[in-house]
Amino acid sequence: MYFREIKENKKQYLSLLLLADEQEDMIDRYIDRGTMYVLDDDGVKCECVVTDEGEGILEIKNIATEPQYQGKGYANAMIDFICRKYKGDFSVLQVGTGDSPLTVPFYEKCGFVRSHTVKNFFTDNYDHPIYECGVLLTDMVYLRKNLLTK
Repeated sequence: MYFREIKENKKQYLSLLLLADEQEDMIDRYIDRGTMYVLDDDGVKCECVVTDEGEGILEIKNIATEPQYQGKGYANAMIDFICRKYKGDFSVLQVGTGDSPLTVPFYEKCGFVRSHTVKNFFTDNYDHPIYECGVLLTDMVYLRKNLLTK
């Protein structure tokens, strides 16, 4: 298992990117300014795009694992890699997600804590309703993890 930075042709991973952010024009807002990594374990299993949001904040804009490999620790390994790689360069790793019973507990298990909410983010920015685990996503929930310790 190894991690590789993708510097060109990031859209070759569009099918994977769309698992985490199902509207391509939203992905277009961050893909070129973000740094993309893939986790390769006898083939690409997971991808992640992070952006420098200023003031010591690194943000996960997109993280997704191929469906047949979900639940096997790949996303957790990717987050651990990002934390190790950027520790010392950033003070906070943050992620914005829908208030879903699937994703919020995952991030909390990875050591993130709720930070703030952006009301109506999904309804204001997406051209269709987004559901996860049967829940209509409306607000963006931000979670943060301190990169200065541990």
